[in-house]
Amino acid sequence: MKCWKLSPLVCLALISLSTLPLQSQNDPGPRSGPPGAGSFFPTLSANEQNFFNQAQLRFQEVDSVSGNITGEAGVGLGPTFNGNSCAQCHAQPTIGGSSPGLTSPQNPIQNPQVGLATLDGATNTVPPFITPNGPVREARFIKNPNGTLDGGVHDLYTITGRSDAVGCTLGQPDFATALSTNNLIFRIPTPLFGLGLVEATPDANLQANLASTQAARAALKIGGVFNTSGNDGTITRFGWKAQNKSLLIFSGEAYNVEMGVSNENFPNERSAVPGCVFNNSPEDATNILNGNASSSNFGTTIGTASEMASDIVNFAAFMRLSAPATPAPSTSSIQNGAALFNSTGCALCHSPALTTGQSIFTGMSNVTYNPYSDFALHHMGVGLADGVHQGGAGPDQFRTAPLWGLGQRLFFLHDGRTSDLIQAIHSHNSAGSEADGVIHKFDVLNASQVQDLLNFLRSL
Repeated sequence: MKCWKLSPLVCLALISLSTLPLQSQNDPGPRSGPPGAGSFFPTLSANEQNFFNQAQLRFQEVDSVSGNITGEAGVGLGPTFNGNSCAQCHAQPTIGGSSPGLTSPQNPIQNPQVGLATLDGATNTVPPFITPNGPVREARFIKNPNGTLDGGVHDLYTITGRSDAVGCTLGQPDFATALSTNNLIFRIPTPLFGLGLVEATPDANLQANLASTQAARAALKIGGVFNTSGNDGTITRFGWKAQNKSLLIFSGEAYNVEMGVSNENFPNERSAVPGCVFNNSPEDATNILNGNASSSNFGTTIGTASEMASDIVNFAAFMRLSAPATPAPSTSSIQNGAALFNSTGCALCHSPALTTGQSIFTGMSNVTYNPYSDFALHHMGVGLADGVHQGGAGPDQFRTAPLWGLGQRLFFLHDGRTSDLIQAIHSHNSAGSEADGVIHKFDVLNASQVQDLLNFLRSL
């Protein structure tokens, strides 16, 4: 059933209830211990490692409107925004991950979007779908008031009232009407670890991987197509619907959409209403001069790639040079679960292994890695459909979510509707879903087999 087709109160109740544990569930929950993620790819050269480290610091930078607030040195926040730092939303289990929330001794970070509403004097109201223990969310409207398709992000907050935005009177979106008319859907942050390997994977390798499972997929009525660029026809692979071609495009779009910062990829300010524009555009750009006075060479100002590059180049470099999350040590239960993952058909979409092509980065050529995704689009049925079109992806089509790092995630599915693996798995089963046959096979497993499969997933 489509949550966005229900009454808003029922929809929100279902989302809230879905984060509570079922008494019959066996999901062991996020595993404790070190994150096993957040560092650079281990074979990088010293210079590449330094680039990653500097880029990671830029990824953590907090933005204000004009960069004049202590502790908020970044420039360009707003006029509308969902966050004021990349690392604010990509925080679990460490910088570059997915949404924080569900506070506990192991996961102490509450949803930062709650406090963000009134930071620095802002006068925003926290929407009812943003809660301290819930996931970080962006909101999209399915349709425009005239009935045409929308699908775009409507940011939660505006800079109105902030001490560095005097004169701005821009109001928040009308979330109340969107809720009452079932016109609102959500997305949560995708994890970013290891994405340089995905970017370095040739289209031909993705196509060959998909073709290799064609017969087995057909037997279970599983399809699969790639989202592609409308210009050059190459495979796009980043984002919930694989709508973005590269990590640089992904970074530029997110910076513009989630934080309101215009940049060299997306140079026009969003919601640029009179009285709310305080900077020239693009607000984020290549540095023509190095502001670090200690970096000079015979009187010529010089700088590292990170220092001279824009924020979005640094954000892309952080993702591109990062290592994948390290799985937990194997056990007999985990090994049994891995075998069941294959035999039930999960691996037909969540491909265990892919291989990169030639890469300019040290040690990243011809690397076999384990994303547990085919990066193709699949119809997920009415239960997960969000009514949004992106590129060639239709209302119920989503990119196979990569499962590497899943063991320490708090929320699942594109909208973060559940924190329980059992519920996430069963959400794949609804009218029109390509996963129905796989879920039917999952449902006939005995309790011990289910536990092994869950233990395997939490080991990733």
